[in-house]
Amino acid sequence: MPIDVVENFIARGANDKGSSTQLLRWLKDRIKEGHVDLAADVLPRLLVPGLDYTTTVSLCRVLRSIRGTRSSPNQGPKIAVLGSVTTHQLVEFLDLHLQSGRIDAEFYEADYGTINQEFLDPTSGLRRFHPDFILIFTSWRDLKSRPSLTDGSDEVGRRIDAEVASWSKLWKVAREDLRCQVIQSNFAAPPWRALGNLDAHHPAGLSRFISLVNQALVDRAPPGVTIHDVDRLAAESGRWEWSDERFFYQAKLPCSPEQLVDYSHSLAALLLAQLGAGRKCLVLDLDNTLWGGVIGDDGLGGIRLGQGEPESEAFVAFQGYVKSLADRGILLAVCSKNDEKIAREVFEKHPEMVLRLEDVSCFVANWDDKPANLARIAERLNIGLNSLVFFDDNPAERSIVRRLQPEVAVPEVPEDPSYRIRALDRHRYFEALAISREDLQRRDFYRANSERQALESSVESLDDFLRSLEMQARIEPVGALNVERTVQLINRSNQFNLTTKRYTNADVLEFANNPAWITLTVSLKDRFGDNGLISVLLARVESDSLVIDTWLMSCRVLKRGVEALLLNCVFAAAKKRGLNRLVGDYLPTAKNDLVREHYPTLGFARIGSLTDGQTQWELRVDEQWKVRLHFIKEIESDEPIAV
Repeated sequence: MPIDVVENFIARGANDKGSSTQLLRWLKDRIKEGHVDLAADVLPRLLVPGLDYTTTVSLCRVLRSIRGTRSSPNQGPKIAVLGSVTTHQLVEFLDLHLQSGRIDAEFYEADYGTINQEFLDPTSGLRRFHPDFILIFTSWRDLKSRPSLTDGSDEVGRRIDAEVASWSKLWKVAREDLRCQVIQSNFAAPPWRALGNLDAHHPAGLSRFISLVNQALVDRAPPGVTIHDVDRLAAESGRWEWSDERFFYQAKLPCSPEQLVDYSHSLAALLLAQLGAGRKCLVLDLDNTLWGGVIGDDGLGGIRLGQGEPESEAFVAFQGYVKSLADRGILLAVCSKNDEKIAREVFEKHPEMVLRLEDVSCFVANWDDKPANLARIAERLNIGLNSLVFFDDNPAERSIVRRLQPEVAVPEVPEDPSYRIRALDRHRYFEALAISREDLQRRDFYRANSERQALESSVESLDDFLRSLEMQARIEPVGALNVERTVQLINRSNQFNLTTKRYTNADVLEFANNPAWITLTVSLKDRFGDNGLISVLLARVESDSLVIDTWLMSCRVLKRGVEALLLNCVFAAAKKRGLNRLVGDYLPTAKNDLVREHYPTLGFARIGSLTDGQTQWELRVDEQWKVRLHFIKEIESDEPIAV
C-alpha cells in the first residue's frame, strides 16, 4: 500500500513540488509495471482542494494512461457540455474530479458558441447524444439586455425578465424533449466597475444587474435545473485573478487556467451529489478538535471553549458551522479515544458547547482503534464507509484511517482552529441540489431509530415488535410536492435498490404523467416519529404485464413490512387493469446484495437470466395469490393512485 507517497502528498499540500513530483513518478511507474488497478485505486484520494494547474494536468494524463489499458465500455452518466466559452480543458478537469466519486462519465462537447443551436436543432449532436446532464457554461458577455444609464428600475426589471425568459425556453427543451438535468453556470461579474461604488446600486450598474439576473435565474429555475454559483467562486478567488482577460481574448477561457481547477472541482461536487456519490456523515474527534485541551486531563472547566480568548472562540465558530451542517441533514457522529461518560458530559453540561447530544446520531467514545470504530459507526447508521468524512486534529490518527479505511474521506486539519471551517468547507463533501423535508428531519429519524432498536431488543418476537411500533403509511403517486425527495431517493439509494437506475426530475414527472406508468411512494411514521418518504416503486404496462422498473427503499426501515405493503398495492393495481402478471428484474451491483432474494421471498418465480448476472422474475396475477401480511395501517392519501 503506497500510503507514504499519498500521505506525503496530502500532508505537505497539493502544491508542494517535491511531493507532487514523487507521487506522479510513483503513479507512472505503477502503470508501466502493469499495476493499473493500484494506480486507479489511489487516484481518487489525490483529488484534494488546492491542486495547482500543472499537477492537475499531470493527473489528467495519469487518468488517460489508466483508461488506455482498459477496454470495458463506459457505463457512467452521459454529460453534454455547451458553452459560450472554451470548455475543453474544463471538461478534462471535470472528468478527473469525478474520479473522487469513482464516476466515469461519457462526454459530448458541443462546438464553441452553439448553445441555442444545439438545443433547438432537432438533428443536433446534443439530441442524438441523449444526455443525462447538460452543463451550460456562460460569461457575463452573454447578457444581451444590459441596461443603459437612462434606464429606470422598471426597464431594468424588463431586461432581467427577458434574460431569464431566453434561458427558460432552453430549460423547457431539456425537460420536455431531452428529459435531462441541467446545471447552468450563473454570470461571474467582471472585476472592474465603470460606475465605481455606485455600480452596486445604480439601475444601470453592471454588477448590480448581474447580481439581479443571477438571483432571478435561481428563483425561476424549475425542478431539474440547478444554477451553479460561479460568481461566488470568482469572489472567493479574487475577481482579478479569476478573470485574467488575457486568457479570454487569447483562448476564450471562462477564467484563468489556475482557476479552472476550482471551477471543475465545484461542478464535480454538484454532479456527485446528484449521482448519489456525495458524503452523508461527518465523524468528529473531540479533544483538540471540537475544543482545546483534553477533557480527561483538564476537566470540564479546563478545556478551551467559549468567548473572550481567540482559540476558544475559534472552536465555538467551528462547532457553529458543524451544527449548520447537521441542521440541513448531514449526519454527525463522534469517534473519540475517551471515557464515554466524561466525553458526553461536555455536551450535556458545558455552557459554551454549541453542539449537543441531540445533534449527534452516533456517539462512540472508547479506547479502541479508530478504523474499527469508524466501521462500527457506518454499521450502526446503516451507511457505507464511503459516506463518512473523518475530521481529527491528530495526524497519526488521520494516517492510520487512510491506510486501513481508504473509503473514508480524511481531510487535512490545520493546527490553528481558526482555519478549520475553511479546511472542511473547501472540500465540498456535502453539496446538495435540493434540501427536502426528510433532510431537515434526518437527525430525528436516526435518534428515533435508536429507540426502535432498544424496543426490538426488549420484545420476544419480531411480530410483537412490529405491532408495538404502531406504524402508519401513506401511499401516494409522484407529484410536484414529492418529486424532489423521490428523485433524491432514487439517486442515493444503493443497498435496497433492485436495479439502481437513476432518473432526473423530468424523467420521473414524465412517468407520473404517463397513463402507462404507475408511480408509488411510501411515507411511514410510527410511535417514535415520522420517517418521511422512504420507498419508491415505478412500473409500466407492457402487453399483459406490469413491469417493475424501479423498486427501492431507505435502509432505515428494513424488515418493517413495507415490501409487503407495496406488493399488495401494486398487485391490486395490476389486477384492476386486467393484467396477467407482475415482472421485475434484479440487477446485481457491488452494494445491493441485500435484495438478491427480494423477489423469491415475495413469491415471484424466476423466468430468465440476462447479461451481467441480471435475473428476471414474475408473479402471476390470479386468484391463487394471497394478500401479504404486515402490521402497517394505511392512511388515506389526498392524491389517489392512478391505476
